[in-house]
Parts: sequence; C-alpha cells; structure tokens
Amino acid sequence: MTTTGFLHPGAMGASIAAVCSGERWWCGDGRSPATRHRAEAAGLRDTAALLDLVEGCDTIVSVCPPEEALVVARSIAALGYRGIYVDANAVAPATTRMIGALFDHFVDGGIVGPPVGVAGTTRLYLSGERAGEVGERWAGSPLDVRTVPGGPGAASAVKMCFAAWTKQTSALLLAIRAVAAAEGVDDALLGEWATSNPHLIAQCDHAAAATAPKAWRFAGEMREIAATFAACSLPDGFGVAAADVYERLAGFKDRPGVTLAEALAALAALAPGPVTSTPDVPR
Repeated sequence: MTTTGFLHPGAMGASIAAVCSGERWWCGDGRSPATRHRAEAAGLRDTAALLDLVEGCDTIVSVCPPEEALVVARSIAALGYRGIYVDANAVAPATTRMIGALFDHFVDGGIVGPPVGVAGTTRLYLSGERAGEVGERWAGSPLDVRTVPGGPGAASAVKMCFAAWTKQTSALLLAIRAVAAAEGVDDALLGEWATSNPHLIAQCDHAAAATAPKAWRFAGEMREIAATFAACSLPDGFGVAAADVYERLAGFKDRPGVTLAEALAALAALAPGPVTSTPDVPR
C-alpha cells in the first residue's frame, strides 16, 4: 500500500489527490477553511503535523502557487524527507532542477487542463528516473499520466510551452481590447474581427471569464515562463507582459462570472491614458 502526501490541496491538487490510489494524506495545520473543505471532500487524512506527513508518506506531491514552490520544497527537505518528492507546479525547468537538488528521489511534474473531472480533460506530465513508478498511482483513473524523457525539467518544459500559448494569448487579447477601448475604436475592431477572425470575439469573453478569477496565481506562472524563455536565449517579454496583465486582474480572485467589461475596466484603471502624441524618432 502506497501513502501519498499532498501539499497544499487547492482546487487542482485536491482533484488529483481524489483520484490517486492508496493512502492519501495532507497536513491541515494553518490551512484555510476552504482548503480543509477541499481536502475532506477528496478523502484525505489530516496528519495535523507536517513532520507526521513527512515521516509517513513514501511520496509527497506539491501543487501550490508557483512562487511558493521552492519555499514549500525547502520546508520538506529541512525535515529530512527521504521519499519521492514530486513537484507538479507551474515553474521553469531551472526552478524545477533547483527543487530536485534538495531531494535524493525527485520527479518533475507538469499539469495541463482543468481540475480532474471526466477522463480526457487533464494530463499530468512526469519526468525523472521514478516517473513511471509515481504515475502508477493514477492507473485507471480519469487523470491521464504521460511520462516525458529527459529527466527533471522536461515535464515542466512541456507545461511552460503549453501555457505560454494558452495563457499568454488570453492576456494579449484582453490587453488588445483594453487598448481599443482606450482609443475609442473597439466597435471598429470588433467589426474587423467579425470579418476576418470571428472566433476572437467569443475568445475575449472566455478570456475574461476563465482567467480573471485565476489571475492572482497566473502572474507567477507567467514570470516562470519568462524565465524559461530567457534561459533558452529567447525574448522573455511575452511572459513579463502577461504577468503585468494578470496582476492587474488579481482583484477578481476566485470570483465567478467576471465579464469582459469588468476585466477591461480593471486593466484601464491601472493603465496610463492613451498616447496623444508621438515622440520624434531618428530616421
């Protein structure tokens, strides 16, 4: 019987824990009532003390905001953990390797898709020497586990590249609409899109509704994407700009039903006014 610990089960982490085989533990010390409710609904056993979780679990899975991933890993390593540590956070490959260096047994993870529901919606990419062994915990579950060759950092690279498109393009669309509104040409832009790219109109509404409630944690992920690009000697400005957009939307944290108008108003409230003159440019 395997025993898997989960740190710290938000919506995604709890859904992955719920479909994991074997014993499933978590540590509720200092956690919010909402987190406690998710953990209980997922059937997790509360160890109360973090040391008990460290000493009782052969594998620990971390799913937390990306900016907390290294801090959480260090707290587990400081307690002398000797099992398999799985970092399944949205972090750059370089961050992943820093975390991996803290443990004797490490597996890199990257999650793509929404919290686990029906089969075929959520993938967990794993890389590292013991990736296959860890993946067996979800055999036959709705979670699609895929191993990636290349060692620690490979699974995170898949996640970073995937999110660079999905989340950065959503941020770009919202920023474009904010500029069009500031310049008074939103109707004209929508008219052009209706002719040339009609799918973008609905995509803007979806970008607001789907990303604004999660923007508070997307900003850190965008900075990790920026670091991923920079490490490959590629421009990191895409990620930096997307992080700025999501930081401006952080006030919608966990609020359902955010409209496009509300999202654009939040972006405009923190943005400078439209440019009214063009500076001289050497020719």
